[in-house]
Amino acid sequence: MRDGYIFGLMLRTRSNIIQKVEKLPEEKRNVIPEGFNNSIHWQIGHLLTVTNLIAFQFAGKESVIPESYKTFFGNGTKPSDWTEEPPAWDALIEELTQQCKLIEDTFSGKLQEPLTMKENFAKAETVDEALFVNINHENSHLGMISAMLKVLG
Repeated sequence: MRDGYIFGLMLRTRSNIIQKVEKLPEEKRNVIPEGFNNSIHWQIGHLLTVTNLIAFQFAGKESVIPESYKTFFGNGTKPSDWTEEPPAWDALIEELTQQCKLIEDTFSGKLQEPLTMKENFAKAETVDEALFVNINHENSHLGMISAMLKVLG
């Protein structure tokens, strides 16, 4: 897959997510709408955390986010289980904004490289396959975020 194509697709998806949530009033960021398990705050932290896993850790790179993010935003977590303050909204938005550039800078010209984490839930074998899985994951959460925003009004 061409670098420009996959990095552009990744950036468009991420930009769409950020555009949808960045103006959400503070009092609605941690509300869990009826019928949902998580808040928008959790959604954006989850995207940052899972992208870190899929893009960097699958490829054998060091994590670029704090380890504590997994306890807040990893698979199976939810805000009702939080026992301390999660990472700040503004910090998460900033990290989401920078993460795509960091991925592009790290993997430009290396999309066909094999992943070092051969056993992964995505069954991905190369960097481009992992990034493609991540884009699909983000689009799934974009739909969830859109639905949550409608319910939140």
